[in-house]
Amino acid sequence: MPELSALGWAVLVLGAAVIGLSKAALPGAGTVAVALFAAVLPAKESTGTILLLLIVGDVFALISYRRHADWRTIVRLAPAVVVGLVIGAVFLGFASDVVVRVTIGVLLLLVVGITLWRRRAVAAVVAEPSRVAAGLYGSVGGFTTMVANAAGPVMSMYFLAARFPVQAFLGTSAWFFAIVNVAKLPFSIGLGLIGPGGLLIDLVLAPVVIAAAFVGRAIARRIDQRLFERIVIVLTVAGSLYLLLPR
Repeated sequence: MPELSALGWAVLVLGAAVIGLSKAALPGAGTVAVALFAAVLPAKESTGTILLLLIVGDVFALISYRRHADWRTIVRLAPAVVVGLVIGAVFLGFASDVVVRVTIGVLLLLVVGITLWRRRAVAAVVAEPSRVAAGLYGSVGGFTTMVANAAGPVMSMYFLAARFPVQAFLGTSAWFFAIVNVAKLPFSIGLGLIGPGGLLIDLVLAPVVIAAAFVGRAIARRIDQRLFERIVIVLTVAGSLYLLLPR
């Protein structure tokens, strides 16, 4: 077990709770958890450690919302996500950590701005964003999840643009991230991002993720649609700004 201070463990427990809440009720909050883990653990180790906890949260989310997914949306996003993953892998091979972090933060803020503008400009309900929108959000989502496990805010903006009800939003998000995160697992193992120390931390924190997910599910059943969308946007902006802060 890695040697961590009491404060370090407290931060990790908070991050695990955020993961559970993000999977069950507050998409976009996952970026906050990424930041908390990176503040305590070495950057590469934190990436692998949090990935396993995200998968634990994905399992709970699928159990809770598996019947509410919009599969047409997921299939439509898939090609662009694959392209984003490849671009992200190439980008990681050349860019420094500072360049990667700032690039992601700027992209997220741009996505938020475009989404808010689009929602104000189009008065009619848009149940299915255009192929151009799917390509934009999918590629940026694939890119950000590859380099920083930070695709949550991007995809949250896409699902908001589609104007999904809360349950459909959470179900589609659950299936999307479950597929993407499992697909990333072999790469993380091959790169040595998941080690014995990280596995032990995950064993300790997994119950926290599950407990927080139960709380999140209760919240999701009662939350107002407009309040839900506002929380997602605020969390997305907060996560984006954090990525732009100097280290």
